[in-house]
Amino acid sequence: MFERLGDRLDGALKKLRQRGVITEKMLDEGLREVRRALLEADVNFRVVRDFLAKVKERALGEDVLKSVRPGDQIVKVVHDELVALLGEAAPEESEASVPPTVVMLVGLQGSGKTTTAAKLGRRLAHEGRRPGLVACDPYRPAAPEQLEALAARIGVPLLARPSGEDMAELARGALDEARRSGVTHLLLDMAGRLQADEELLEELRRVKAAVEPQQVLLVADGMTGQEAVRIAEGFHGAVGLTGVVLTKMDGDARGGAALSIYSVLGVPIRFVGTGERPEDLAVFDPERMAGRILQMGDIVGLVERAQQTIDLGETERLQKKMLGGKGEFDLADFLTSIQQIQKMGPLKGLLKMMPGVDARMLDQADVDPRRVKHLEAIILSMTPEERRRPEILNGSRRARIAKGSGRPVHEVNRLLKQFREMRKMMKQMGKLMPRMMPGGPGDLARLGKGLGRGLG
Repeated sequence: MFERLGDRLDGALKKLRQRGVITEKMLDEGLREVRRALLEADVNFRVVRDFLAKVKERALGEDVLKSVRPGDQIVKVVHDELVALLGEAAPEESEASVPPTVVMLVGLQGSGKTTTAAKLGRRLAHEGRRPGLVACDPYRPAAPEQLEALAARIGVPLLARPSGEDMAELARGALDEARRSGVTHLLLDMAGRLQADEELLEELRRVKAAVEPQQVLLVADGMTGQEAVRIAEGFHGAVGLTGVVLTKMDGDARGGAALSIYSVLGVPIRFVGTGERPEDLAVFDPERMAGRILQMGDIVGLVERAQQTIDLGETERLQKKMLGGKGEFDLADFLTSIQQIQKMGPLKGLLKMMPGVDARMLDQADVDPRRVKHLEAIILSMTPEERRRPEILNGSRRARIAKGSGRPVHEVNRLLKQFREMRKMMKQMGKLMPRMMPGGPGDLARLGKGLGRGLG
């Protein structure tokens, strides 16, 4: 997400950070690079112009150019203005005083409305709500069947699907059914077209009048750049949008849509789609997104993703075995920990959310997702006894495991060597843990001595 834009901005701002003194001329040169980066990301040119004017006005202040580290101050100014550009803190979406809350999902064909409806339904269900889905697209082939399959996958009921009636009547009937069945959120997957023609917009107006939705979310393809802004203007004028969901942000999204929509329309971005899985829907937080664009990481987003996907009970069990200091952590536990991490998404994507990790570091590092699958195949080719007691793995056993996993013997040997080193390190950490616990004024000294012995 925003990789190319982040690289370009980082390169432009790095030159300013490296200078002990910054003149107005140096600032202009740096902002020209920023301007070029934003325009290449397909950000609306008026938005770019206003953004740079605000950055320059603040950066020319006495407190910035005369500060001890003016380059860092300018980066902070750029960050703050990016947050403002992305929408700052968006207000909570309105909810119905008496359930259900009705949410209309609108957008062009191919933008990802059906998948987004399922993702949003899953998210609401995990928050303890009772969502229901409605297929309001009788035109796209197999659209109702797709939503029905997704609804079954996430365990959310499909309340209605097209059967010849008008979409406004279908939505009204689904709303009555939702009230009877205790549904808290009714999600309408509306029809799309290749373009927002008057026929489509008129149908949306009729449905909106029939069910009076509390939320109207535009689902827009994040890869379309500022074209998404033009599309949003059409839908906003017709039905009055309350928010935007940007999809396909895990692909080659240049960032133009995200950086333009709020400034042009004043409509906040609510969610971003970051993959094809039902759980790949993230709440859009302008401050955290600005940090990711400037390659400052998103540790809060990483923690939230872990909370949504990882089995906390299993994680606690593994942590106790890891730090128990008795060598109880075995290859079966190692396999479980790998599978837990895989649930959070691709490893490269997780590393990008870590502060201080930029694209160049990832290019140099070996984060090939196939390696994780290879490790999993090797461990699964072992017997339960071999996973519990890897020390019994002699040459013939390793050859059998290599053959069973389809990997060379040297990869089996490398895995076992890395596992031994990791278990040794965890033993040392387990011994240090009591010394690291708070208990008096001498803790810091004891911690320093403990670390010295552990590393010695």
